[in-house]
Amino acid sequence: MFINNFDPVAFQIFSLEIRWYSLAYIFGIIFGWIYCKKKLIKDPKILNLFDDLLTYIIIGIILGGRLGYVLFYNFNYFLKNFTEIFMIWNGGMSFHGGILGVIIGTVVFANKHKISSLIFLDLISLVAPIGIFLGRIANFINSELYGRETDVAWSVKFLLVDNIPRHPSQLYEAVFEGLILFFLLSHLSKNERFKKPGFISAFFLIIYSFFRFIMEFFRAPDYQIGYLAYQLTFGQIISIVFFFLGIFLYLLKRNED
Repeated sequence: MFINNFDPVAFQIFSLEIRWYSLAYIFGIIFGWIYCKKKLIKDPKILNLFDDLLTYIIIGIILGGRLGYVLFYNFNYFLKNFTEIFMIWNGGMSFHGGILGVIIGTVVFANKHKISSLIFLDLISLVAPIGIFLGRIANFINSELYGRETDVAWSVKFLLVDNIPRHPSQLYEAVFEGLILFFLLSHLSKNERFKKPGFISAFFLIIYSFFRFIMEFFRAPDYQIGYLAYQLTFGQIISIVFFFLGIFLYLLKRNED
């Protein structure tokens, strides 16, 4: 058993607290940007546009992630505490909302430059697991999105939450939704059959949603929502939707030409 008593604050500059979760976002974006520029992008036109796209991605992550959390996970609370919607430093971001935000931002940017949005979305899909990995590690340090009660030997007590041994579900997600997803997508992207724009985005939606659905069985449900139909969590319901969106996109691209 491991005792988790980490401080969510990484360091402090005067009165400004820099939290691990903020650093995960910052370094996830930086590492993803570098990997795209140095390893993935071969087309000079795409390379020149990618820096400008980054602004749209960041806005999409923040707005989509926050609004997704507000609307999907805690709407009644924020309806009564409207000003807290803007206090993102207190936590509360939805990954699925972030995906939608990035998709919308990328589509707007691509249409502006008359380029297929799927080219950019494939690149983002290939590096997104880097940010997911760092984000889940930050979740673990913050003692949030913790797992269900368990007696396994590698259980963790999150002292900022309670004194109950739990699954370190954040670390499970870091491995599957981060590391394994990254290597799977990298492998698939090298296959000539999947070079057409859209395939990697489809695989990202399918594989991420599958992993997320499974991981939710080890993760405690959101306290304000609990379990839904058939004892599924809200995260699992959303993952089912995104899974079939990925299937639809895959079939659409496969049937082209």
